[in-house]
Amino acid sequence: MLSEEEKEELKAELVQLEDEITTLRQVLSAKERHLVEIKQKLGMNLMNELKQNFSKSWHDMQTTTAYKKTHETLSHAGQKATAAFSNVGTAISKKFGDMRRK
Repeated sequence: MLSEEEKEELKAELVQLEDEITTLRQVLSAKERHLVEIKQKLGMNLMNELKQNFSKSWHDMQTTTAYKKTHETLSHAGQKATAAFSNVGTAISKKFGDMRRK
């Protein structure tokens, strides 16, 4: 249980924290508006930022070990699949050739 004096101190602290939070929100809002103004002056827009972020993220992802290993594995699998389809195609062509001769 809290004494009345402790409750009053906590209430005062609560009011002070709420005021500080309100002030911080106002400051943040002003800074965000200023940021938008600067970006507009520099000719930066949302689409350019998205493109830059996407390019950076794509580059970062491509340099990861997991991506490199996956790419190598899929590339190898693709080569094997291509070879297998080629062999199947050759076998089918040969079979049709054999059928024509009969």
